[in-house]
Amino acid sequence: MLFEKYNKISVIGAARSGIAVSKLLKSKGYSVLLSDSGDAEKIYVEFIDKIRSLNIDYEFGKHSEKIFECDLMVVSPGVSQNSELIRKANEKKIDVVSEIEAASWFAKGKLLAITGTNGKTTTTMLTGKIFEDAGYKTFVCGNIGVAFSEIVEQTDDESIIVLETSSFQLDNIKSFKPLIASLINITPDHLDRYENSADKYADSKKRIAENQDENNFLVYNSDDEVVIQKVKDLHRPKRVPVSISEDLSNVFDIAAYLDRDMLTFTYELGTERILDRNELSIKGEHNVYNSLFSIANAKLMGVASESVRKSLKDFKGVEHRLEFVRDVNGVKFYNDSKATNVNSVWYAIRGFDVPLVLILGGKDKGNDYSLIENEVKKHVKQIVAVGESKMKVYEFFRNICPVIIAKDFEDCIYKAATEASKNEVVLFSPACASFDMFENFEHRGKEFKRIVNSL
Repeated sequence: MLFEKYNKISVIGAARSGIAVSKLLKSKGYSVLLSDSGDAEKIYVEFIDKIRSLNIDYEFGKHSEKIFECDLMVVSPGVSQNSELIRKANEKKIDVVSEIEAASWFAKGKLLAITGTNGKTTTTMLTGKIFEDAGYKTFVCGNIGVAFSEIVEQTDDESIIVLETSSFQLDNIKSFKPLIASLINITPDHLDRYENSADKYADSKKRIAENQDENNFLVYNSDDEVVIQKVKDLHRPKRVPVSISEDLSNVFDIAAYLDRDMLTFTYELGTERILDRNELSIKGEHNVYNSLFSIANAKLMGVASESVRKSLKDFKGVEHRLEFVRDVNGVKFYNDSKATNVNSVWYAIRGFDVPLVLILGGKDKGNDYSLIENEVKKHVKQIVAVGESKMKVYEFFRNICPVIIAKDFEDCIYKAATEASKNEVVLFSPACASFDMFENFEHRGKEFKRIVNSL
C-alpha cells in the first residue's frame, strides 16, 4: 500500500481538514508536524489543547524549514500548486498529497465522490439524504461540512461515504479511487489558481476518475461539451451518462435522463421512471441535473426507487444555495452566497420568472460576465455592485442595465430592497469569492440573512 512507505509527515494548513488529518495520521503511528502560517492565538486557539493532548508537533505563524524534514507532505486545499512551498517540496522529492488522498488510505465502505463547478454541494447533500433515508450507515463529508479524515475511524465495510471534492483537493491525489465518481459539469472557475487556463482547471476536475477501473462507475454530464471531451479517453470505468435533453435509453446500457419531464433511470434490470420534475421540492434546471446524478448514485447501489422518490420530494435544498430568506412587503429575498462563479449566477437567474434586483460582487476570480449578459438583459431590472470587484461589475453592465454601486454589504442590501417592487425578487448571487469581506461564503450568507431579517 502507498501509505506504508512513509514515516514522517508534514501537514500544511491547520483548518478543518488539516486538524482532522493530523489526528488521523498520528493515530496510525506516524510522526506528524502540523504547520500553519496563521496566527494561532486568533484563529486556532480552540485546537491547541487538542493538538497538545495528542502529542502532535505544531508550529503557527510561519512555515519553517522543519516542514521539509519529512517523506510526505499533506497540503491544505488553500495551498496553490504554483506556490513556493510545493515547488520546494518537489525539488526535495517529497511526495505531496491532499487530505482526501490520505483519508482514502484508511476509510472502509463504499466511496462515492462528487465534483463539478456547480451543483456538487446540492448533489452531495441530496445523495447523502437518499442513503440515510434508505437506512444506510451514511457519511456526508469532504469539501462540505466535516472533513473526510474526521469520519474515517467511524466507517466499516457497510458504510456509504458521500464525498464532495473540489479541484484543489483533486490536484494532489495519487491512488484515490471512488467506487462511483460523479462529474456534474465544468465551466471556467478558479482561473487565478490555474494560470488563467480553463483547460488546466478542467483537467483537475477530470482527475476524480483517473484511478478508476472496470469495477467502478463514472457518472457524467453528457450535455456538457467540456465534460464529454475530458472523459472520452477514460475507458476503464463503466460510464453512466446524465442528460436532460436526450433520451439515452437506446444508446447506453446504464443512464439517467429526463424523459417527457420524468426523471428516469435505465440499467440492466430495465427502465424506471422515478419522479416527475414538477414534484421536486428544489426548483430549476440545475436541480434536475443534481437530482438525476443523485438518482444514478442511489440506483447503482441498489436503493429502491420508492425510497429514492420520497427523498427527492422531501429534500429542501442547501443553505446559501438559492435559499429563500424572507418576503418583505411582497419582495422575496434569496440567498445564493454559494454562487462564487459566473456560471452559478446563470443558473440562478434562470430559476426565476419575475424581474430581479441582482446583487453582484466580491473577490473576483477572473470572471467573464459575458456568460450572463443575455440572462441579465432578459431578467434583471437592476444590479447592485458591491465589494472588491464592484467597479468591474459596474463597467461591464452599465450599458446593459442600470447599476448602483454600494459602499458596503449592508448598504447593498438596503439599496436592493429600495429598488425592488412588489412581486419582484432580490437575488444575492455574487459570482465572486467572499474573501474580500468575509471568512467564507457561509459567513457571507449568514450576514445577508441577518440583515434581510432586520429590514
